[in-house]
Amino acid sequence: MIIRPQDDGQNRENGISADTLLAVVQGLLDETADTDRTKHKLNLESRLEHDLGLNSLARAELVSRINERFSIILPDEALLAETPHGLLTLMTQAAGMAEVKAPKTYGERQAAVSTLPSAASTLMEVLAWHLDHQPERVHILHYGSQEDPDEISYRDLWQGAIRVASALWERSVRPGDRVALMLPTGESYFFSFFGVLLAGAVPVPIYPPTRPSQLEEHLRRHGHILRNAGVRILISFQEAHRVARLFKTQVPSLHHIVDWSELDKATAPPPAAPRKGEDIAFLQYSSGSTGDPKGVVLSHANLLANIRTMGKAVEVTPEDVFVSWLPLYHDMGLIGAWLGSLYFGMQLVIMSPLRFLARPSRWLWT
Repeated sequence: MIIRPQDDGQNRENGISADTLLAVVQGLLDETADTDRTKHKLNLESRLEHDLGLNSLARAELVSRINERFSIILPDEALLAETPHGLLTLMTQAAGMAEVKAPKTYGERQAAVSTLPSAASTLMEVLAWHLDHQPERVHILHYGSQEDPDEISYRDLWQGAIRVASALWERSVRPGDRVALMLPTGESYFFSFFGVLLAGAVPVPIYPPTRPSQLEEHLRRHGHILRNAGVRILISFQEAHRVARLFKTQVPSLHHIVDWSELDKATAPPPAAPRKGEDIAFLQYSSGSTGDPKGVVLSHANLLANIRTMGKAVEVTPEDVFVSWLPLYHDMGLIGAWLGSLYFGMQLVIMSPLRFLARPSRWLWT
């Protein structure tokens, strides 16, 4: 879920703001019979009569509703206001407020921030762009076992990924090798995912075991994924090692099962492994609920085209905040929440699904 910044000019006593005014206008529009108005998107610069179809009687009703909703008395010239913006100015004057700032348009918000990594052709180039432009900016706030979140900046992500990439090279991982990630939400996943990419290898996200009663099904599905992808290394965590070791007998290509903490200790930088937009970014597998999991090959170009299109559709800028509790092995959690936030420079506030389910209201306070 993307959260927009609050309007700085809102009066907390009477609730006057651009958003609350537009809600009153929309309420009146919803009660009118003229459907032509739906062709025009409501905003502060919409013309009340020409764009929204509000005649003089409807505008008088709108003024009455504004007076009642905000406990003010608008002057007579409010009936002559041509746009919601004009009404908003009169409302702030009637309430004795400084003029409320209108929310910035998408174009204005884009112009107010630095350019995006529009020239990047791979995910690694996206991260490198942020490292060059804003290395200390907090990229991720992760709510784990503690009440306060862990902060991960772009520099932290890069340095953690470099350590993992170096350790993978020491274990003979080479460009194009498949590396499975069976990790929970947290820095282990973030560092390992980009570490695999920086090593030139291909991440294969799979979900960690959750319930003992599902162990047999877990082994069946994930054994199929690991064999199908030709996974060479499985990165896991301590609590899942017993399950992870069972895959060695099922997957001939699986050479190593390592705890991610073992990969977080390398110091020497890995050799450069240049990648191109058409190279594979990662392999995404279906859940396998109706059969064996099916794999989809996603290139860097595929991902970046999808992310840029999504961002344009919802008018994303770096001023936004993305809150998510979706797992990172899920395509929406991985692509929509994390990689989308990474590209647009949004801060990502993330927690595990279990942490969200334990207290669903938690996301409201992030």
